[in-house]
Amino acid sequence: MLVTDEEQPLLRILSSEREDVDVDVATQTNTIKEDDVGSQLLDFEPFDAEDPRNWPRGFKWGIVLLLALMAFTVTFTCIGVVPIASTIVADLSGNNPPSRTTNSALLVTIWELGEAAGPLLIAPLSEVLGRYPVMNVCNTLFICATLLAACSQSSLTFIAARMLTGLAVASNVLNPAIIGDVFEREERGSAMSLIMLAPLVGGACGPAIAGAIAQTWGWRLVLVIAAALAVACEVLFLCCFRETYKVVILKRRGAKRRKGEEEGKRKHDNARKLWGSITRPFAVLFGSSVLLLLSLFASVAFSYFYVISVSLPGILVGKYGFSPAQTGSAFISFSIGSFCSVLVCNFTLDRIYIQLRGPGDATGKPEYRLPLSIIGAVLLPFSVVAYGWIAEYRLSVWLLLASVSVMGFTLLLTIIPLSAYVVDACGMYSASAMTGVIVTRCLMGTFLPLAAGPLAEHLGYGWGLSCLGALCLCLAVIPILILRRGERWRQRSEFTRDS
Repeated sequence: MLVTDEEQPLLRILSSEREDVDVDVATQTNTIKEDDVGSQLLDFEPFDAEDPRNWPRGFKWGIVLLLALMAFTVTFTCIGVVPIASTIVADLSGNNPPSRTTNSALLVTIWELGEAAGPLLIAPLSEVLGRYPVMNVCNTLFICATLLAACSQSSLTFIAARMLTGLAVASNVLNPAIIGDVFEREERGSAMSLIMLAPLVGGACGPAIAGAIAQTWGWRLVLVIAAALAVACEVLFLCCFRETYKVVILKRRGAKRRKGEEEGKRKHDNARKLWGSITRPFAVLFGSSVLLLLSLFASVAFSYFYVISVSLPGILVGKYGFSPAQTGSAFISFSIGSFCSVLVCNFTLDRIYIQLRGPGDATGKPEYRLPLSIIGAVLLPFSVVAYGWIAEYRLSVWLLLASVSVMGFTLLLTIIPLSAYVVDACGMYSASAMTGVIVTRCLMGTFLPLAAGPLAEHLGYGWGLSCLGALCLCLAVIPILILRRGERWRQRSEFTRDS
């Protein structure tokens, strides 16, 4: 059976009289050469039970909830220590003030450096071995690294453990790709909204819970709770999760039909494909001007989440006299705005796509995901500026928290459609494409928030945050240009052509 959709991988299964030929996904075409007579093409049949897109709707949404729960746990672990970073470093570093300052900054930012390196191996392995084994191995490593951090007796050990936990995070890389595996394009918006909400809710609840626990029972219990959540998630993954990557499923089906395959050749082919997959995120990112521009814009936009995480505790403690528990609870305002944004995306993202696509069997375009992102891109800079000036003049704390909530709303309104766009535009390369986006996002999330402190110190919160808002406003033109010209620009790259 021949399927001409670019998202349908064709695995060539030759008869036993001919040599087996592996067709790489990166070079596959939708035509069959005349000299391929005698070969049999293997693909999912209509209504095939093994096709993830034909799984029961309830089961697919169960997978989405499981992915969201792991994403929540990951961000809970990452951001939960932010308001208590100085307490952790003081406990582990002893009487060494210079060391405390440096280690406090590393404790917050080192996670993002680990998370920038991890996807370079996680995504390629998922495309060679499948989503299931990679997700489970990474979750196990995440649990071990979190427990190591909880048992740390020195700040350097704690920082190294934080680096390892960031390195082992697979949910940020694979969640959007798994959504693309199991849902049709018209159904991805709601699922993408949920898995994008989960990390931001974790980032809001984490500081609130961590601040209260650390103030009462100590910071180590926070990490123990995070490890317990990760263990619960991993048990559910082992019991409920199934392989979703189509290429791997079809290869396994084809392997059952092949006879006399040489194991050595198979290992050699897998090693070759793994190396090709490791380098593919860079090829996809730098081989597509559309993806490169969106990656730049998304990385700057998402870094404002960490700008809040770094600056808000200092503002609340220094200007409003909040306790650690109160400071942590203030992060809930961000999740309120995020939740409202997810509701908007959940009810409108797919509807906008279908409306722009037209009636009947008209072909949709990835660019139809971007209208909401444009609205968010225009509003986000103004919310950043408002946040800075409210803090500068020490206005009502409720106004400050309202501005944080608006930032959460506009940030997610910007990011969710962009993630859906990457999955739609890159098709079978969505994992590699998301890897490129995540690496740039993590690097920007590591270093851009570090500029917030010096800017606030030299210019004040008002003008300092205004500078960051101006940067975001300048980049807001990117999704507008891609909406208008993205279809033509995509044709220049083999990874996004004819999506």
